[in-house]
Amino acid sequence: MDVAQSRLYYRDAYLTSFEAPIVEQFPMGENWGVVLDCSAFYPTSGGQPHDTGTLNGLPVVDVVEREEDRAVVHVLSRQLQGEIAVGQVDWTRRFDHMQQHTGQHILSHVFEALLDAETVGFHLTGDALTIDIAHGPLTPAEWEAVEERANELVFADLPVEACFVDRDAVARLPLRKTPAVSGPIRIVQVGDVDYSPCGGTHCRSTGIVGLILMRKIERKGTAMRVDFVCGGRALRDARRKNQLVNAVSAGLSVGDFELAEAVSRLQDELKECQQTLRRANERFLEFEAERLRASAEVAGGVRIVRTVLDDGGPLLAKHLAVRLMGYPATAVVLAYVDGNSVQLIVARSDDVPVDVRPILKEACRLIGGGGGGQPNMAQGGGSRTDQVEAALDQAVLSLKMALSQ
Repeated sequence: MDVAQSRLYYRDAYLTSFEAPIVEQFPMGENWGVVLDCSAFYPTSGGQPHDTGTLNGLPVVDVVEREEDRAVVHVLSRQLQGEIAVGQVDWTRRFDHMQQHTGQHILSHVFEALLDAETVGFHLTGDALTIDIAHGPLTPAEWEAVEERANELVFADLPVEACFVDRDAVARLPLRKTPAVSGPIRIVQVGDVDYSPCGGTHCRSTGIVGLILMRKIERKGTAMRVDFVCGGRALRDARRKNQLVNAVSAGLSVGDFELAEAVSRLQDELKECQQTLRRANERFLEFEAERLRASAEVAGGVRIVRTVLDDGGPLLAKHLAVRLMGYPATAVVLAYVDGNSVQLIVARSDDVPVDVRPILKEACRLIGGGGGGQPNMAQGGGSRTDQVEAALDQAVLSLKMALSQ
């Protein structure tokens, strides 16, 4: 099968409807593979995902290239009837891929031309578009220069053409990347600025790509990964961010140009509030620990603090237990009830020679749970909130028995 002749998208990437004889059909797991005499469907390859659409009205769920003969295999849920297939390519998906892939050629060219940064990876999916470049972190000025130049090439509306050339002709072209395959090579040419071996689908001119917008650049191994969007994706990204900025600006009663300053001010206020809250919590913990210890029952020379908390959260409960552990001759049996769950803490100061872990486990069984920890502090939980008092009584009794030994 002549690959160049059988792949209709090579001749016209804008072709979406076609008819072709069915060459063969065969089972592919739960699906069926269909090979046609020719096809406009692009198979997954070169970092670009496959087309979708229909053959004789049946959805094409995947398109792959068969390794042994490079035939395009259309994957359908069931076998086709008849000898001729009528194909319909999903134009929305095809056009999106054309915009993104042509935009990638432009951006890769600019990175190499301005920063001598070779593209070493390309990844395109339905919601992601990235290239990996052999370069260190970009400065803001480099970022801006690359994005500006890429869009200048878009606005210039340069022609984008593709053709097959032989090896001798390839050697005379200023390619960004040397092709690894043998035989005639398909070259995609962007104006007179970029020549690249590529089998993908592309726009007819750079103007059709639309805006090229770089969104994020981060390190990926030894390279830098550039997250960007083109055309329709860039429009949707800009619209989403504009709506977000407008919503946040309205919520803060500031203009969008004042947003960064307003957020910075709020962050400073938040830090101040957090510091105030920490100081208030420290004073509360100190007061509460003193109050609970003063009224605690004494057994074997040890004050046993027994209490149930219903607010403040599990973290505050733990902090209170830790604060009480800091007093000499003190043991703690503490429960925190939150809706349908119970947290138990059994702890003791370092001068109380009791392993609290078996005490905690025994108490947790009464609330339908379990737990563990260290000899001086153990935590657990359960769901039987109706047994909280019984669990605390059991833990206190176990502590007293251990202290009496």
